[in-house]
Amino acid sequence: MASITLEQARAAKAEAQDIFSKIGEVLGIGITKIGQDYAIKVNLRAASAESASAPTKVRGVPVQVEYIGSIRSRRS
Repeated sequence: MASITLEQARAAKAEAQDIFSKIGEVLGIGITKIGQDYAIKVNLRAASAESASAPTKVRGVPVQVEYIGSIRSRRS
């Protein structure tokens, strides 16, 4: 199996943003590594019924989803 390159992950990132914004509230999307391959990491506010059917790959690039809850600013 061929490895996933950084360029492939970058090319799939915009499509992943579009797909996951229809599934839930996207708080962030970026590129990460899973083993030796690049992948897309999607941070969603919360799990939902729609997120259960979220794709595990976009354009052949693996997708890692994390549910991170609300983002709040820290005050000193």
